[in-house]
Amino acid sequence: MMIGKIDHIGINVNDFDAAKSFFIDFGLELQGEDELQNDMLDRIVGLKGAKTQVAFFRTPDGEANIELIKYHAPADENGVQKSAANTLGIRHIAFVVTDIDALVAQLKAKGTETVGEVVQYEDSYKLCYIRGPEGIILELAEELKPT
Repeated sequence: MMIGKIDHIGINVNDFDAAKSFFIDFGLELQGEDELQNDMLDRIVGLKGAKTQVAFFRTPDGEANIELIKYHAPADENGVQKSAANTLGIRHIAFVVTDIDALVAQLKAKGTETVGEVVQYEDSYKLCYIRGPEGIILELAEELKPT
């Protein structure tokens, strides 16, 4: 099992347009935008009825990526508490890993909780959110090799 590079940083915001403008003004390159609302999203993030608007940014050198997320549903109305996948602010850091199932089992044995489930995204990744100390959420991403 090996921990790989950071894949992207996810930042949840309330004012999507203002945040998007900020990152463009800062000098990040907008790679694309999308809206997501489906069972797969619910299962990955551990929420029911999740509806998101997302924008993907990359540093000019291509080495770092930011995912800007606006949760239209469900809304975060609790302020700062044990953070869920839809809490405002920097919410998760994604790491590329090998053998996600073994890593999740190892972390659970040490008391780490998963936020949602390990879910396969198309033929490209297996994904899972885990919660670390202080409510920090890490996304584990295992790249799947074509068969």
